[in-house]
Amino acid sequence: MLTMNDDLEGALHTYIKLLDKEEYFEAHEVLEEAWHPLRLKKHPLANLVKGLINGAIAFEHIKRNRVNVKNKAQKVIASYERHKHLCVEGIRAYALLKKACEKIEVLKQKHKEMLV
Repeated sequence: MLTMNDDLEGALHTYIKLLDKEEYFEAHEVLEEAWHPLRLKKHPLANLVKGLINGAIAFEHIKRNRVNVKNKAQKVIASYERHKHLCVEGIRAYALLKKACEKIEVLKQKHKEMLV
C-alpha cells in the first residue's frame, strides 16, 4: 500500500476546503508545499498531486479572466488529465485524493466552455 505523510493529508483537507471557497490560488499553494517532499523522493503520488495543483491553477486563470485564459487553462488542466488515473484504491487516504479529483471534475464541468 502506498502511504502519504500527514502533511499531505492535512494539505488535501485544506485544498478541498479552499476549492469549495473558490480560493484556487491558495489551494495550489497549500498543496504545492506538501508536494515538494514527494517530488524530491520521487514518490509515486508526486505526479497526481502535481496534477491537482495544476487543476487549481487552471481555475485561478479562469477566475481572474487572464489574457488568453482559455489557452492557459487548457494547458495547465492537461497535467491533471495526464495523472488523474493515479488515484486508485489501495492508497492511504484514497478517499481524500478521490474527493480532490472529484472537486476538479465538478469545476471542469462548471467551466467546460473554457476547457474544450
